[in-house]
Amino acid sequence: MTTEHSAPREHSATSEHAAPTDTAAAAATPLRFDTKIAVLLRDDLAPWQKLNATAFLVSGLGTALPEVVGEPYEDADGTAYLAMFRQPVLVFEGSKEVLTAALDRTLSRALPRALFTADLFATGHDEANRAAVRAVPRAGLDLVGLAVHGPRNAVDKVLKGARMHP
Repeated sequence: MTTEHSAPREHSATSEHAAPTDTAAAAATPLRFDTKIAVLLRDDLAPWQKLNATAFLVSGLGTALPEVVGEPYEDADGTAYLAMFRQPVLVFEGSKEVLTAALDRTLSRALPRALFTADLFATGHDEANRAAVRAVPRAGLDLVGLAVHGPRNAVDKVLKGARMHP
């Protein structure tokens, strides 16, 4: 099994702001980001639940942290597309206990985070989602997913015990 310490290596340039001047050079020059975007999912979820939770979790980071979102895309024909994250999103998995510990570490480090609870699979809209989370004290949350953004080393510490999603 792969652990966070043997996760696929991230890009290896010196700064996320280093930008080659042409497209070919940009494609050939990988970047090493000072920050990390990570999603941690509970390892007992159905595939559709993992995908659903991941989509919701990363949307929270993108809306709260505009600096993690790049510029809009455009193809050669001039068709415009929405902007996406500027850096990779790494997806991890772990037990319910690993997820709970990761939330505690995220809170102790005051890192930006989004959470997804099992209750949200049964709700039908945003207001109901917020009400479902609000109804449960933090210690009682049935966590199934967590997204976090922050300095690479801090996020690595938050993810202690998690493994890269296969």
